Amino acid sequence: MSPMKMSRIESGLRVVIEYIERFNRHDVEGMMRLVSDDCVFENALPVLDGGALTGKDAIRVYLTGLIDEAPEIRIDVEELFGMGMRCVLRWNRFWTGSAGENARLRGVDIFKVANGLIREQLSYVKK
Repeated sequence: MSPMKMSRIESGLRVVIEYIERFNRHDVEGMMRLVSDDCVFENALPVLDGGALTGKDAIRVYLTGLIDEAPEIRIDVEELFGMGMRCVLRWNRFWTGSAGENARLRGVDIFKVANGLIREQLSYVKK
């Protein structure tokens, strides 16, 4: 693989790492700086096949609501790898449930990163 192609893969991975770090700091505006204006986020929740959000505004509203509902929410990275414009993230999400219980969700997100911005995020969860 050429150094140029490897550099593009590495830069995509760096964008996803920064996106998750900002999520864990609950920095929604910082996350939005890493997302293209026309980004598509296909979410698996609140129910399986939860639907698609298109554009920064819709994604911002969703993420703000998620963090407001669970202020201690965090994502732990299990594995991250990339190929071409795609990055695959295996993760565990932790938060406190409505009854005060510890909650956990495990999933995979597939990102498309181009020109330093996330253009697509496809989210899948283990049921």
